[in-house]
Amino acid sequence: MRPMTTVDANPLRQGLEQERVPDPSCLVIFGASGDLTQRKLIPGLYMLAHDGLLPQGQTIVGIARQDMTDEQFRASMRAACDEHARTRPVDDAIWESFARGLFYVSGEFTDPAAYTRLKARLEEFDRTRGTAGRRIYYLAVPPQFFEKIAELLGKENMVCDPEKGGPYTRVIIEKPFGHDLASARELNQVAVSTFRERQVFRIDHYLGKETVQNLLVLRFANGIFEPFWNRQYIDHVQFTVAESIGVEKRGNYFETAGIARDIIQNHMLQLVSLVAMEPPVAFEANAVRDEKVKVLRALRPIEEAVRGQYAEGSVMGERAAAYREEANVDPNSRVETYAAIKVFLDNWRWAGVPFYVRAGKRLPKRVTDISIHFRPAPHPLFSRLGLRMQPNVLAIRIQPDEGISLRFDSKLPGPTVRTAPVTMEFRYATSFGAEPPEAYERLLLETMLGDATLFARRDEIETAWSWLDPLLHRWANDPAPPPFYEAGTWGPEEANVLIEKDGRKWRRP
Repeated sequence: MRPMTTVDANPLRQGLEQERVPDPSCLVIFGASGDLTQRKLIPGLYMLAHDGLLPQGQTIVGIARQDMTDEQFRASMRAACDEHARTRPVDDAIWESFARGLFYVSGEFTDPAAYTRLKARLEEFDRTRGTAGRRIYYLAVPPQFFEKIAELLGKENMVCDPEKGGPYTRVIIEKPFGHDLASARELNQVAVSTFRERQVFRIDHYLGKETVQNLLVLRFANGIFEPFWNRQYIDHVQFTVAESIGVEKRGNYFETAGIARDIIQNHMLQLVSLVAMEPPVAFEANAVRDEKVKVLRALRPIEEAVRGQYAEGSVMGERAAAYREEANVDPNSRVETYAAIKVFLDNWRWAGVPFYVRAGKRLPKRVTDISIHFRPAPHPLFSRLGLRMQPNVLAIRIQPDEGISLRFDSKLPGPTVRTAPVTMEFRYATSFGAEPPEAYERLLLETMLGDATLFARRDEIETAWSWLDPLLHRWANDPAPPPFYEAGTWGPEEANVLIEKDGRKWRRP
């Protein structure tokens, strides 16, 4: 029996018969001194321990070039959890138990001697902590290091072939997974040169968010939705990923990426595939991912798209610099910080239904939102009374304040017939009395359990790039700069024209 923890008071965890605690393993984080490790990975692992979901003996080994002892690494990670853990303050007793499994190895990612030292420590933990050769390698490093890390892990015999039995080895690869189709194929080839495809977990943190996972439950566990989830009843679908911040300190990266590569190719296409997919034959990794790939293969080549770049403006009452004024950004940059694309799926369910996808920085608020806009009622029964009925909208809020709402018309109280839109709403925080887990918590646990349902497969990555590449090439060869939009607004006017010429409007989340 596992020890009693604060999980027992968490209503999100009660009654979960399918909840599993993995066997202890060695989780090796390459890039342990980086921002991702401190903001997401170690706080996420601590929260798994906090919720009673880490096994006794779970071992976490950080590796980076900085010289540190185990104790110094633990102190640094405690400070990270004090600042970033979902539940604060950090529980001293839980931290003490968790920290006993934190270790550190210093070394360059390209230095074979570092892997010799790492292997010796992992074998020591197999004997002392019961990890029994089970390995998970988390590559929280830039993509240019992937090939060398994979090569040196293979040379040191630190990867077990699953076809030959024995303890498992898995590798987690962070985005960006490729810069275009050619580089994605190259990285995929690098990944499978040392690991087999089923050992590779390509992480997209959007798939770890509770509301994204809830899309499948909403659609396939509720008889009132799935019969109407098609072109007969749905007029169009909108996807919005808005950020109020600019590029912050990521100017060097963003200059080579742009919003289409950074958000649309991965996060937003994942959302599109989950909204549009057919019911899988089973809720298991390959069955779900097979249906997502079918959606991506049905994407019609992009015909209409708008890009933009933020100019000086005001966000939340404070001056916001133009993108070209940001650090490490070309003062004549043509990189897009906003993109809106009209998407069609050429399949039976969605023929003729437009999916409007938009993402941008320096917009009025931070929000990720999906809205399903249903067709209006077929007979204007109340039009003779001068009433204008509003189509029903199912809105799914991914972040912040995760939840789902349904808008419909209702009669206003009184002797005459007057109508107004009303909303039925569900929110995780108010309905369950607790915040849902962070995305990385779920994804790290799923990797330990070996469930790849929430991870991207090789053909997903390559199919997504093959769809977006022509648009990126078109923009790259366009000598004109992107249209400017004022920071703190909802993007360039061209984006409004994109949807309004179809007789529709962007929904304001």
